[in-house]
Amino acid sequence: MKTRLALALTVAASITAPAFAADLPTRKAPLPPPPLPLSWTGFYVGANAGGVWGNSSNSANEVFGYSPAGVGAGLSAAPGASGGSNSGFIGGLQVGYNKQFAGAFVGGLEADIQGVAGASRTVGTYGVGVDSAGVSYTSIGKRSGGLDYLGTVRGRIGYLVMPTLLVYGTGGLAYGGVSANAYFATAGSDGTGGGGALSYANTRAGWTAGGGVEWMFLPNWSAKVEYLYFDLGSATARGMIADAGNAWAFSAANTTRFNGNLVRAGVNYHFNWGAAPVVAK
Repeated sequence: MKTRLALALTVAASITAPAFAADLPTRKAPLPPPPLPLSWTGFYVGANAGGVWGNSSNSANEVFGYSPAGVGAGLSAAPGASGGSNSGFIGGLQVGYNKQFAGAFVGGLEADIQGVAGASRTVGTYGVGVDSAGVSYTSIGKRSGGLDYLGTVRGRIGYLVMPTLLVYGTGGLAYGGVSANAYFATAGSDGTGGGGALSYANTRAGWTAGGGVEWMFLPNWSAKVEYLYFDLGSATARGMIADAGNAWAFSAANTTRFNGNLVRAGVNYHFNWGAAPVVAK
């Protein structure tokens, strides 16, 4: 009898145990959070490097003054302009802010500054003139113009052809450190002679415009390739060329135009402080 009772209890327990276990609460692993939406909105900083070349380094030189007879010579002892191309290397830093809007449009503001190496050109000058007293003057010399650094503050507007690829145009203020220098040595047929140096160095402001492409190749990281045209206007160095005995003196001017092109590549780190928030359930 006891054997039968034990057997019955065992069978009953085996039947009710699964049903009881099914009524117990279960624990499931939480679902992973959804990925953050890709956004170009936010601040960024980066570095760049590339090349710069000038459309021209045109320098016009003219000298005029008084002769030993006290009559204005009206000479143009080193006339004309010299065209050429200044090329060099650039490298620097940039900082900016983007705002993504209307889905695929991105606007923003960027500022940068680059050091410039090798973007200068030196050319020789030569000229002959005769004053009203019949004295001829021969002038020889060198003149140069260079760009020491270049910076910009620009607006940007672009379109996302893919969520990670931005095509943009840009334009705004350009500024740079420029120098224009010249040295002249002048000799007269009457045995007089002298020389002088002209120098100009300052920061000039102008404008710039261009465009580029930027690729978000990793979260918070992008690479860009950019072209800019810049124009800082012209700078003039002025000075005097005088005979050692002060028999005559000439006023000289050397004018250099500072405009050109740059192509550079850069890398940016995006902080994305303005990214769209993720709302948790």
